[in-house]
Amino acid sequence: MEEQKLKDILGKNIKIFRSLRQLSQADLAEKAGISITFLSNIERGNNFPLAGTLCNLAKALEVEVFELFKGDLVPSDSREVVSQLSGDITQKIHLAVADVFKQYLG
Repeated sequence: MEEQKLKDILGKNIKIFRSLRQLSQADLAEKAGISITFLSNIERGNNFPLAGTLCNLAKALEVEVFELFKGDLVPSDSREVVSQLSGDITQKIHLAVADVFKQYLG
């Protein structure tokens, strides 16, 4: 695997785990003992942390270090389900809004 791809996977996974735990970059950076700028650069695939920092990030995110390097945290079949649900929800919201407009304006 090429270095940039590894950086990109790491950054994406950190961002996913951070979001799942509802942590801001500032929160995670503080817990891991790094600067927000450095964390931002890691998440964007611009920097690669040393082993100690990787351990601190994993601990702060409550995951094992190897989980930060998993190639695809969201399986493709799950993406299809999420996409379908998103489309269904969007359609239902549009219908509900249209009904409200009809009720109050029509």
